[in-house]
Amino acid sequence: MPVDVAVVVVTYNSERHVADLLDSIPRSMGELTYSVVVVDNGSTDGTLALLDAREDCTVVRSTNVGYAAGMNRAVAASPPADSILILNPDAIVDSGAVPIMRRVLAKPRVGIVAPRVREEDGSLSPTLRRGPTIGRVGGLSFTGWPVFTERIEDSSEYEREHEVEWAVGAILLVDRECYDRLGGMDESFFLYSEETDFSLRAKDAGWLTVYTPDAGAMHVGGGSGESAMTHTMKQINRIRLYRRRTGTVRASVYYVLTVLSEVRRALLGHDKSWPTIRALIDPSRRPSLLNASDSILPR
Repeated sequence: MPVDVAVVVVTYNSERHVADLLDSIPRSMGELTYSVVVVDNGSTDGTLALLDAREDCTVVRSTNVGYAAGMNRAVAASPPADSILILNPDAIVDSGAVPIMRRVLAKPRVGIVAPRVREEDGSLSPTLRRGPTIGRVGGLSFTGWPVFTERIEDSSEYEREHEVEWAVGAILLVDRECYDRLGGMDESFFLYSEETDFSLRAKDAGWLTVYTPDAGAMHVGGGSGESAMTHTMKQINRIRLYRRRTGTVRASVYYVLTVLSEVRRALLGHDKSWPTIRALIDPSRRPSLLNASDSILPR
């Protein structure tokens, strides 16, 4: 039976957070009809037992096929809906937020809507991003100069509704036609950069990503854990995305600057950067899940 909103979640060792997320969904919907599908990517904690004990979601068991593939499976298992609410398991959606996001989504050419997100302590989470460029490869957000940073730090940018190039994918409402026309998320990324790729491909196809401050949510972040491996995956997928969008020559410059940026971080005491440097220089050290060990410049 069709619903207004298909809610999709991918879990992986999310026992600590997913119950709070599921509890928040009914009050976030107002009068909208909705479904909830959770794809579990092979959790080894108590996530599945928790989900199986609930009656408010459909659970799809999976091996760890990656976040993008999990999302695509969740959408495929959902009933027909004209919008898809993508949620991380460590998010909580505010009361009445989804109808507000749907009103923004109904505007001409809008394909993706991002809400205002706060951290667990209530402070603003800077989830808005500029597109990747060679100038922004180092993540020099402390400069405050847009030419050098993807992350939008200016708090005034979070006080008004406006188009953005992309937003962190913890809480996004997506037009179903947009999702289908793009073929869903690109599963080759496995983890990280899939939302960047999706929003940029949507823009290429004529769809806008719009931020609204009128709908809110909270995102804990790191709900499935953070490690040197996930940091490495993030950097490799950034290079991979940039190469696919700009070509080998520009991506080669991007790659060198990424290595230098990680060296800078390592010397400043970021211990996760040393394994990333080794993986960038030696493809055999890269996480096998990325399928990125065939050349020094990730494809």
